[in-house]
Amino acid sequence: MGGLDRMIASRKKDGVATGDPDADTLLREDPNAVLIGVLLDQQIRAEMAFSGPLKLYERLGHLDMEKMAEMHPEAFKEMFAEKPAVHRFSNMMADRVQNLARTIADEYDGDASGLWSDADDDQTIEKRAKKLPGFGAAKVKTLIAALDLFGHRAT
Repeated sequence: MGGLDRMIASRKKDGVATGDPDADTLLREDPNAVLIGVLLDQQIRAEMAFSGPLKLYERLGHLDMEKMAEMHPEAFKEMFAEKPAVHRFSNMMADRVQNLARTIADEYDGDASGLWSDADDDQTIEKRAKKLPGFGAAKVKTLIAALDLFGHRAT
């Protein structure tokens, strides 16, 4: 979690975790943004990964999981790859985000906070998150820390 640790330190020092106040605001306000940011946190700096949801929001006008899930995959990939790209591995990560969007749309009515809003403990969140596409043990730990960092649950 080195990148997330760096973001936590940056937030304490500068008040902004990602380096972009607008990205931080979106991550605090939109549970779907946090979940997408965690998914994108792979083979790029954490700050860039967690700024990815803002790029998606600016291009789509929303982070509606149902709408993202329904987009034509090639159109979604093209949007994902627009400069500056959401992720350096645009095609692969666009597929992963769209798969995640489908799962959240189908199992949580499009609202990622359903993963944690009624959870009594980290183990419940971990159990649910491990069922998500692209979420292994490391991503689940990152999710728990990101929920705390962006204020999505009491610590």
